[in-house]
Amino acid sequence: MTTYTLKRIKKAVLFSAIAFYGNTTQAVEIEQLYPPLTSEVLPELAASGTHAIGVKTLQVINPQQFDPQSQTHKDRPLTLEVWYPANISSHTTLTHYHNVTRSGKAFNLQAAAMRDAPADTAKKYPVIVLSHGYTGYRTIMYYLGEHLASHGYIVAAIDHTDSTNAEIDFKHAPFAGFFSTLLNRSKDQQFVLNYFNKQAGFLSEQVDSNNSAIIGYSMGGYGAINTVGGCYDFNSKTVTQFTGLTESKKIKQIQQLLNSCAGGQYSEATVDKSIKAMVALAPWGGQYEVFAKTALKNISVPSLYIAGDLDDISGYKGIKGIYNNTGSKSKYLLTYKNARHNIAVHPATAIAMRTGELDLGHYYEPSWSTRTLNETNKHFILAMMDCHVKKISTQCRYLNLPFSGDQLDHNGMPTPAWTGFDNRFSTGMTWQTSSTNNPAISH
Repeated sequence: MTTYTLKRIKKAVLFSAIAFYGNTTQAVEIEQLYPPLTSEVLPELAASGTHAIGVKTLQVINPQQFDPQSQTHKDRPLTLEVWYPANISSHTTLTHYHNVTRSGKAFNLQAAAMRDAPADTAKKYPVIVLSHGYTGYRTIMYYLGEHLASHGYIVAAIDHTDSTNAEIDFKHAPFAGFFSTLLNRSKDQQFVLNYFNKQAGFLSEQVDSNNSAIIGYSMGGYGAINTVGGCYDFNSKTVTQFTGLTESKKIKQIQQLLNSCAGGQYSEATVDKSIKAMVALAPWGGQYEVFAKTALKNISVPSLYIAGDLDDISGYKGIKGIYNNTGSKSKYLLTYKNARHNIAVHPATAIAMRTGELDLGHYYEPSWSTRTLNETNKHFILAMMDCHVKKISTQCRYLNLPFSGDQLDHNGMPTPAWTGFDNRFSTGMTWQTSSTNNPAISH
């Protein structure tokens, strides 16, 4: 984080220490989850970019989509949080993000972005769609949205309807929106990408419509894999498992409904040619083999998978299976050793830390600092975007790494840190690419 960003944050906190949400009378303090941290311990590409950051909330509608609850077609509303390179001439005050935990406890988080600031019109910028898990919310990876915007990207994060903390009673009816999530995740992603790339509207003059990317976490990763061509292959067993249906006719109907490809296509599916990169963090589905292996092998979009090797939600074996079957010539797997599933979200809020595992368990990693995970994600995802979306060849070196980041060879002798990491600070991770799938050939 740059000194300039820190000054903006301090100014915002000084002028707005307490926030109110809606018509509630209870004050909710704005929390700063990212206090200053010296760049000497951070990977290079975790540093903020040169662009000031604007943010805007949009309400969009995907017309006439199948609604599982009513069993009819109806308009599907989506709320977006959009980060973008901004012109700071008339805006200096930073905003904050409001949301609720899984138990419905409200919180506000300090942003490094300016609400509704005018966009920087000097260039055109690629669009990146950012997709949360189940359950989640559009700002659960705000650190990543802000970071990419500061480096010259437009990032559109989705509140996936039927899949947010605010909608789902995770204690009493945790799976109430799960079928909708299975059905709509990839469709939502492609719709939002089309909204920016193909329609006249907010930022349409600043969009580089020929180059874009998809980033998804957990169920967002499940959707992202499909959006780039990893077609779904639900069978009668998995349909029954995730819907509770037992009647064979209905199972067959749901199976046909779920088995879409590339953002909701059902025949002769074609992947959006603007998508130049995909990142799936802890993607769900591999453990149940819901992706057709032949379709995975036909994926040509450069793909980065990020996972914990102790992931107990998506299953590391399932994630590795997706990675191994992905056919892209440019594919990567970053593994956090001893990490579970919560590798993509922002740090836990104060209220989450006080209210028990239902809330804290949405964020907490037992063996890793969430801050470290966030900073490392920023580094590798920016490298992925710059290398494959913007085609900045010098950034590709951050993706050309030996297998282990522990700085020891097989004989226990010291080796250099990974490119982009300071000495001693690339430990606890492994890296695989198309040419280093076998740990035995690690450097």
